[in-house]
Amino acid sequence: MTAAVLTLNAGSSSLKVSLYPAEGETPLATALADRIGPEGRLILKDASGQALALGADPAAGVTQEQGAVQGLAASHAAAMEAIMAALLRRWPDLQLQAIGHRVVHGGAKRRGPARVDGDLLAELEALSPFAPLHQPHNLAGIRAALAAFPGVPQVACFDTAFHRDQPFINQTFALPRRFFAEGLRRYGFHGLSYEWVAGLLAEEVPAVAAGRVVVAHLGNGASLCALQGGRSIASTMGFSPLDGLAMGTRCGQIDPGVLLYLLQQKGLSAEAVSDLLYRESGLLGLSGLSNDMRQLEAAGSAEAAEAIAYFVARCQREIAAMAAALGGLDALVFCGGIGENAWRVRALICEGLGWMGVALDPERNAAGERVISCRGATRIVLVIPTNEEQVIARAARSLRDRSVDPAVAAEA
Repeated sequence: MTAAVLTLNAGSSSLKVSLYPAEGETPLATALADRIGPEGRLILKDASGQALALGADPAAGVTQEQGAVQGLAASHAAAMEAIMAALLRRWPDLQLQAIGHRVVHGGAKRRGPARVDGDLLAELEALSPFAPLHQPHNLAGIRAALAAFPGVPQVACFDTAFHRDQPFINQTFALPRRFFAEGLRRYGFHGLSYEWVAGLLAEEVPAVAAGRVVVAHLGNGASLCALQGGRSIASTMGFSPLDGLAMGTRCGQIDPGVLLYLLQQKGLSAEAVSDLLYRESGLLGLSGLSNDMRQLEAAGSAEAAEAIAYFVARCQREIAAMAAALGGLDALVFCGGIGENAWRVRALICEGLGWMGVALDPERNAAGERVISCRGATRIVLVIPTNEEQVIARAARSLRDRSVDPAVAAEA
């Protein structure tokens, strides 16, 4: 019998699945479906890095090249079905002890992971309008897992939970206070990623972890978090995952007057405005080409260059804002798909932060080393691959035997 814990992490255009041994922290297998849609690709590997067979069938429009399969990631559901079929072929005696799910929005009360039941699903469903690009995918994954693995403990891990103890002034809007009590507040997101980074810093460089750290989670979804002693003090995302930085297809910070103009003067419906802000803006809207930073860097067009320049400028501006919330900066950490891999973008961002004492070593940065700041620099700059799946797996193990959910705390 292969006893294991499964983690599901559904993003707006990606799906990450990891299979962990029941008590170990090195995954037995990992799967990534990215660019989900007509051009979606799916990769499934075992612990040794060997690609596992995914049933490529050219006659069905499914092809495999260098371990990546095209034709199986047209949707989140299709990718999940292909992954589970492959895992069961590889481990026919697979017995799941728990399944952990990334859930983007946990609302105002959730400060930690929670066992899934009917009441929790209803609670999370009500939060879908706050995160329409993510929450429905998260909940669909939970429901599919409940149906496929009845009786297996399911655990929800919330991206908002990490930020729940931020100071009031960093959670509220300047609206009448009754709206805050009703839940209209800044929630912050990417909390699982920030939790991983904070924990790793505490283990590897405790002196840095104890200080003032800005973490830049840059990917198709992008945000910043200000950490003081490993705790979230402020973040760029607010009521929804729209705020702050420009992202793959999301606009980031925008004047509310623009939204009023679109509704009142242009006559757009609420649904059309939602599609515009979530699916048609960001890097895609600015470039007119793609939401993928890799394609923009390779394009060479003026529009692609301007989209990158806007992304960089917003990062610089918000890093300074996060440093202001901390009263200074001791370290800057890059993570996420862009933060970990796009070394040219890291260089551009840091070029504008020299006044803060940020200085990169070009060779270290291009090589993607852990520490990429210059030797002797007053501000340390690091690249830390995020591992939300490990955070989810640990939570799933910790709650798999509990019957009482301790995660609902008093109102903030």
